[in-house]
Amino acid sequence: MSAPQSLEPMPRAYEPGEVEERVYAFWKGGGFFTPEIDRSKQPFTVIMPPPNVTGELHMGHALTIALEDMMVRWHRMLGDPTLYLPGTDHAGIATQVVVERDLASEGLTRHDLGREKFIERVWEWVDDYGDRIYRQTERLGVSCDWSRQAFTLDEGPARAVRTTFVNLYKKGLIYKGSRITNWCPRCRTALSDLEVKHQDEKAGLYRVRYPLAAGGELTIATTRPETMLGDTAIAVNPNDERHAHLIGETAILPIIGRELPIIGDEDVELEFGTGALKVTPGHDATDFEIGERHGLETVSVLNLDGTLNENAGEYAGMTVPDARAAVLERLESDGLLDGIEDLSHSVGHCDRCDETVEPIVSDQWYVSMKPLAKPAIDAVVDGRIRMVPDRFTRVYLNWMENIRDWPISRQLWWGHRIPVWYCPGGKMIVELEDPTACPDCGSADLVQDPDVLDTWFSSGLWAHSTLGWPDEDSEDLDYFYPTSVMETGHDILFFWVARMIFFGIESMGEIPFRTVYLHGLVRDPEGVKMSKTRGNVVDPVELIEMYGADALRFALTTGTSAGNDMRMNEGKLEASRNFANKLWNASRFVIGNLQNAPASALADSAPLAREDRWILSRLNRAAERVDSRMRDFQLGEAQRIAHDFLWNEYCDWYIEMCKIRLRADADAAGSAPPSPLPTLARVLETALRLLHPFLPFVTEEIWGRLSAAAPGLADGDGDAARRRPAALMVAEYPAADDSLADADAEREIEAVIELVRAARNLRAEFRIPNNEILPARAAVAEWCADAMRDALPFIRAQAKIDLALTSDARAASADEAAQVLSCGSLTLSLGGAVDVLAETERLQTELADLRKYETRLSRNLANENFVNRAPEDVVERERDRLSAAQDRAARLAEILERLSA
Repeated sequence: MSAPQSLEPMPRAYEPGEVEERVYAFWKGGGFFTPEIDRSKQPFTVIMPPPNVTGELHMGHALTIALEDMMVRWHRMLGDPTLYLPGTDHAGIATQVVVERDLASEGLTRHDLGREKFIERVWEWVDDYGDRIYRQTERLGVSCDWSRQAFTLDEGPARAVRTTFVNLYKKGLIYKGSRITNWCPRCRTALSDLEVKHQDEKAGLYRVRYPLAAGGELTIATTRPETMLGDTAIAVNPNDERHAHLIGETAILPIIGRELPIIGDEDVELEFGTGALKVTPGHDATDFEIGERHGLETVSVLNLDGTLNENAGEYAGMTVPDARAAVLERLESDGLLDGIEDLSHSVGHCDRCDETVEPIVSDQWYVSMKPLAKPAIDAVVDGRIRMVPDRFTRVYLNWMENIRDWPISRQLWWGHRIPVWYCPGGKMIVELEDPTACPDCGSADLVQDPDVLDTWFSSGLWAHSTLGWPDEDSEDLDYFYPTSVMETGHDILFFWVARMIFFGIESMGEIPFRTVYLHGLVRDPEGVKMSKTRGNVVDPVELIEMYGADALRFALTTGTSAGNDMRMNEGKLEASRNFANKLWNASRFVIGNLQNAPASALADSAPLAREDRWILSRLNRAAERVDSRMRDFQLGEAQRIAHDFLWNEYCDWYIEMCKIRLRADADAAGSAPPSPLPTLARVLETALRLLHPFLPFVTEEIWGRLSAAAPGLADGDGDAARRRPAALMVAEYPAADDSLADADAEREIEAVIELVRAARNLRAEFRIPNNEILPARAAVAEWCADAMRDALPFIRAQAKIDLALTSDARAASADEAAQVLSCGSLTLSLGGAVDVLAETERLQTELADLRKYETRLSRNLANENFVNRAPEDVVERERDRLSAAQDRAARLAEILERLSA
């Protein structure tokens, strides 16, 4: 497939929808996303954080993909063998919830179908909907190698998961134990700590009197009176002078009548409630640990569906809210409820279905984490793995150093089945291949463990399982592993990144990636986290249809800095779309002139004009700075530099300078100034390559049209035509070239630009109409006099002044306005262009308003409460506003003084 080149005139308006669909088909059909293995070069590899197979593209995905694809496209253009590996996660809980919801609409449950039929039903759902997020991802222009697309339940990843489980078990690092876990009554499965999201909720703190066997009573405060039915002790802090004397005595559990020993334990918080803690080992993690230390009985009062069981006596079968109300009613009637306080506390919810999580003791499979954490800690401490930004190094280390054993079994049917079989004789078999008989007794009546593994167990093996497992003949694995960059949102550092690190080291003997780049969250315009419950979620596909994929990507990554959250708003999207349009219109101007120019105008043998040397030097400086920022992962800053070069220097200044030369008639001797077209085209072509990682679609489209309009466009040294690759995305990325640096040209042209800006500012201050040309004089230094003289036609067109260059630096008269320049001074003759009386009144009004504004800002900044309590950035913004207001007031006072003369 050939590049999308065209000699047809460019449409007046850029239509991203039509272009993006066609260009992506060109990229994908041309095989440009697939890397070639070249063992003489260091590869660059990024593995896409696998989105859930149930998922739809959201703004977090869009930001991740935009940043990843930016890095991938940059490295591909640098000539690195570059692999961007896509995949999806089977999302055990989320997928099962979706399919069970569909079954419920038919009046069925998974148990009605049975395990095998239910899994068939899930696969049908995945076959119908599983590719949806891939297609949405393509709309963003992601340049991943779709031929290597992977799914966590594919044969390769499945083998990796099973092999890792068996190996860890045989090393004694996986065990089965009865411990307290987070339990979701809706999903009917255990959850890890990371799968529980906590929300502040209003509740009651209930004060309950527990009678003492020896007489008297002890008041205890609890937020969960219904779980007191499972109390097996009361704990007080041995250092608590109020209660320490009760240690060793016995209390009586209200309602149930069970005797409760009073024990001493330093985990009891002195400040919370009454300082006495009811110990319910079956339904609280802290209580469970206390129970383990003191050998307490564990009594569970909850069923797995969240209702109360037979241990709750008369409350058996009730839901938790109903049981709570009934228990409180009984306590009050017995005279044991001592009062209720309002309380706001953190309550755990299932991250998938939002059900309140119940701590329940159950049999689960666990991974012993301390032995796995140690080498994962060392890899970051010794610098083999770098965190970007560095502040997350401490966050990662803190979590890993305090890590608890990980419950990896889930009571689901969809997922990686745990490779454990049980023999009727009691033998437990853990092997890589399915056993056919018990090795001890020979029985074939084996039953496989019904549970599946936590989805994050398989995701933790994602980096190497998607490239090929060690016992497979995989050329990819030994070339592309370890990956170069693992890029993801900072909220997933523990869910996924940490687990890939310790699994990679354990399974492969080496780190899975060299750099972890962590981006922030995408927030709404007010800075609020996007969520469906808040109703502030924005669909990126809808934004693509409104603004184009380039604009969405550019808006998401504008100002992006590693680890920091960003706010998405309509203004950013419009500004990004405007930038794409600016690039399109500038290119349309250049390409149109190229197509209409005689061949002689495209020859680049003529000497370069001063502005040509200036723009080439500025382009060289931009290329150097972009490269530096990209290598340091300052991706948003790199994008800003490329944007500012194209918009400000190339479009706003250089093209306008070139228009003067393009319109110039031959002089009296019959000669014409050298054509700017070769440099215009050369800089545009290089700028397209510079901008491609940030705006892939529009740059590819323009580059193809430019290639058709100027097939002989010269390369950097001007000696030979550039051999063009088939697509911009595989063209060479611009590199700094010291031969293009021209400090003199930069200094001289920037003096011209400064003068034009000064003239515009003076005209704006005095509200002089744009169609009125004013006489002006400039006293300039010798070093820029020639540049000013050559630029007089440009200065007249841009500043609307008739400029006379003079050595006379006399002070401005009463009917003149002056501005100091770095190279001298500029003086405009206002003459009759200004209504002095009206202008004086306007400026006096503005100055009076400005003084009031200054006073308000000063009052705020003098307020210690504001300065000490307001966020630092808010205070700094107020200081900046005050400084700007003071500068403007001084300028207005100066103008008024001149007008009064």
